[in-house]
Amino acid sequence: MTTSHCVSLIAPCRNERAHIEAFCRDALAQQLPAGWRLELCVADGRSDDGTREWLEAQVAQDARLRWIDNPARIVSAGLNRALAATEGEVVVRMDIHTRYAANYVARCLQVLANSNADNVGGPWCAEAGADAGTMERAVVAAFQSSWVAGGARSRQLDYAGWVDTVYLGCWPRKTFERFGTFDEALVRNQDDEHNLRIRSEGGRIWQSPTIRSFYRPRGELRQVARQWFQYGYWKPFVMVKHGQAASARHVVPGAFVAGVLLALPLALVGGWYGPLLALVTAYAIVLAGLGLNVAREARLPRPVAWRVPGVIAAYHLGYGLGSLPGWWDALRGRPGRFAALTR
Repeated sequence: MTTSHCVSLIAPCRNERAHIEAFCRDALAQQLPAGWRLELCVADGRSDDGTREWLEAQVAQDARLRWIDNPARIVSAGLNRALAATEGEVVVRMDIHTRYAANYVARCLQVLANSNADNVGGPWCAEAGADAGTMERAVVAAFQSSWVAGGARSRQLDYAGWVDTVYLGCWPRKTFERFGTFDEALVRNQDDEHNLRIRSEGGRIWQSPTIRSFYRPRGELRQVARQWFQYGYWKPFVMVKHGQAASARHVVPGAFVAGVLLALPLALVGGWYGPLLALVTAYAIVLAGLGLNVAREARLPRPVAWRVPGVIAAYHLGYGLGSLPGWWDALRGRPGRFAALTR
């Protein structure tokens, strides 16, 4: 008799009625190796847009699908509740706004077995939707560019090897038994913190380009800025918790914003315009250079290329502005703010 192994697919969500159908269709259509079965658990953060009602109707039609309540409404809590509600010996995290190759889960299982890692995943690949406008296409180009990613291997689509973190993740359940679950004090960056915990306690993480998924990013500039503001805010909490030294890409945006904020009153009150003008001019040159490189790298049409510098600025300034109150709260031991699951 063939032994049946179970892989648990887990996904937090809130107010995703426009995307939940395509996501569930992708997840439930995954091709699995012989001897494996899947279960899909969606942790709903008190949706009020019809997401929950749609899930309730679908559960009655497919026994592999279930949904659970996530009253905390944040990603880390949703992941933990889904972990507790599932039984798979392997756990695969999924995102509602990501589309997956048909063999995504099969590749995860294969790479996990071959690498003997504690977590595996693929690169973070952004893709514009079929109905994407010029701004969303600019967001995708900037997101994927090596000139903007700061050397992060998670954005390198052809990289295979040991890494600090991966997009989403696939774990043997024993990884959570050994290293613990996700930190519910973190609204953002809970995946980075969990991967840091794995590595600091002797675990290993492997990235494989054969694990393919396609993330649809936010299509409006204000949404991008808000997202990266929250990433910037929560990153210091991870660093303070683990006593981790900040890398340059985590410090430079906040240092630049702090410099501008310090130079601004000198210019307005004291008439010392030199420092402010120097900072703004230098950054404008950097933005222009980065925008030009991204446009050439992605062969962007002019209407999209013109928007790329603004997108890069939203990444940088959003992250930098968020990191300042983040460091202020984290170093004083205050609980984090902005405690809402947002897109």
